[in-house]
Amino acid sequence: MPQNSTFGLSLALAAVLLLSPDTLLMRVSGLDGFEMMAWRGGLVSIVMLSLWLVTSRDRSGDLAAFASGPGLVATLCQAANAILFATGIAVAPVAVVLFALATVPIWAAILGALFLGDRIGRATAVTCIAVLAGIGLSVLAGGHGDGGVNPVLGAFCGLLTAIALAGAFTSYRAAPRLPIMLSLGVGAGLGGTLGLVVSGGGEADGLALTAIATTGAIILPAAFFMLGSASRYTSGANVSLFMLLETVLGPIIVWIALGEAVPPLSLLGGAIVVVSLALYLSHQRRALRRSSS
Repeated sequence: MPQNSTFGLSLALAAVLLLSPDTLLMRVSGLDGFEMMAWRGGLVSIVMLSLWLVTSRDRSGDLAAFASGPGLVATLCQAANAILFATGIAVAPVAVVLFALATVPIWAAILGALFLGDRIGRATAVTCIAVLAGIGLSVLAGGHGDGGVNPVLGAFCGLLTAIALAGAFTSYRAAPRLPIMLSLGVGAGLGGTLGLVVSGGGEADGLALTAIATTGAIILPAAFFMLGSASRYTSGANVSLFMLLETVLGPIIVWIALGEAVPPLSLLGGAIVVVSLALYLSHQRRALRRSSS
């Protein structure tokens, strides 16, 4: 394996391990969906826009790319991501939301076919059916205890978040000059503004403030930066495979820390999602190697 690829894989692994406690900290904060939107969106926006201001070498060019069609689409998708993920975690079991969120590679393949001329093979269609069945099984499992009252809404938010992230990734592919930090910062800011208007920001002090500040100001910006950097050294399929680890680790961490049990049928549904996506991404990686050889 080339040294650069190994470095990219190491970055992706580090990012996923850093990101895994994110949902636990969201739970510990005790904030509702709109309050989480306000705090997370605002903090991510401040950090990302500050980093863009410091690191950008061509601000006028970045702003021109940002104002383009792909730039606006990516920004709206990032705003939707900020809004929908916080809502899903607030109302549903963590496992259900993360199982649905894991479908990003499928939606990315579909959007790539619709807007970038990519080809959708039989493997994509079969995997799509399998992961939707797994998500459905997880939602219908019941017995989630205190982990949220609306698994159906949580799964819906998770799926829409996955589609939004796939839309952002597709926009970045369509416009390589598009500044990721700028679009992510503005999108997160839009989501944070909506949360602030609806909730007034909520009261976060002590443990709640520490939890939400840690995830919004440290974990998310650092993890997103490492994932973006990893994609420059190794294939997107490799990065997506490592992202599946969060789907497994996130619910386990919440269960250990807070006792939010995952019912056996929900575990089975999650296993179907993770295994199906792992097989799909491995297939895509082999196909990419064959086409480049």
